Amino acid sequence: MRNTTRFTLIAASCSLLAACGGNGIFNRERPDEFAVQRQAPLVVPPDFQLVPPASGAPRPAEGSASQQALDALFGGKAERSDVENDTLSRAGDADPGIRSEVGSEKTYTVDKGTDTRAILSAPQGDGQAARAVTPS
Repeated sequence: MRNTTRFTLIAASCSLLAACGGNGIFNRERPDEFAVQRQAPLVVPPDFQLVPPASGAPRPAEGSASQQALDALFGGKAERSDVENDTLSRAGDADPGIRSEVGSEKTYTVDKGTDTRAILSAPQGDGQAARAVTPS
């Protein structure tokens, strides 16, 4: 029994040491870490349609910074579609001072208060438990 254990330990040790070697049946193919190269950075090709400005010529009108931002966000001015033109023609002209008239004292508004909010936020039911209360 003792010899069998020794033989098993020696065989296991040899197979473990053979796995660490680089020759023979246990040879592992590894990538060469020194063969890796960095990629060249991307280069934007020149635009051959651009012409350099003539010396002494005025700068082209670039617009304000806010206009450039709007053009970048919304793509600049675009033609209106037929549906949009039809909708705008049916809407008519708006009063230019409408924003100032809405907040004036002559504008009548209704304060709905807490009663309307309570009615709107009340849970829906079948009406069996409903009751009316008249404040005195």
